[in-house]
Amino acid sequence: MIYVVRHGQTDLNKERKMQGRMGLPLNDYGATQAKSLREKLKTIQFDLVFSSPQERAIQTAEIVTGLKAALDERLDVYDLGEADRIPINELKMSGLLPDANVYKGVEDSHHFVKRVFSFMKELENKCNKRELNILISGHRCTTGCIGAFFEGIPADGNILKFSSDTGNYKTYQFN
Repeated sequence: MIYVVRHGQTDLNKERKMQGRMGLPLNDYGATQAKSLREKLKTIQFDLVFSSPQERAIQTAEIVTGLKAALDERLDVYDLGEADRIPINELKMSGLLPDANVYKGVEDSHHFVKRVFSFMKELENKCNKRELNILISGHRCTTGCIGAFFEGIPADGNILKFSSDTGNYKTYQFN
């Protein structure tokens, strides 16, 4: 079983600001969320633990499992470029994403999906025939993208609907 965990709350989540690669570690509430999730999953023996290289995701993975997380750049948060840390209600959008014509350095959405799917395909090839419990800790965007790997990209392109709330998880299995 694959447990896809969205990191716990940070102060930027609380302040309703965009949080990308200039994100913050878990705040006290976020650490409490991770501990609560650890309690919910306490009967699960995790064989593999992966995380985005962002501190908030690493903290969540390691609090939940008690294990050291293997970091993978492909699980990194969507690069918001200059849109990082802007209040959500002030952000100039192009569809579901910050407008790359307004903010420099915004990652191409197709590149983002390709890198997350690359990680998932590699994991599937390595683990498909084995009964393993795998935890993957990430962000709203990465956990949503992992959901899209299993469920398919929706017609409207909104992969975020597959993400769980902060400090929560969804489960999937390779076919």
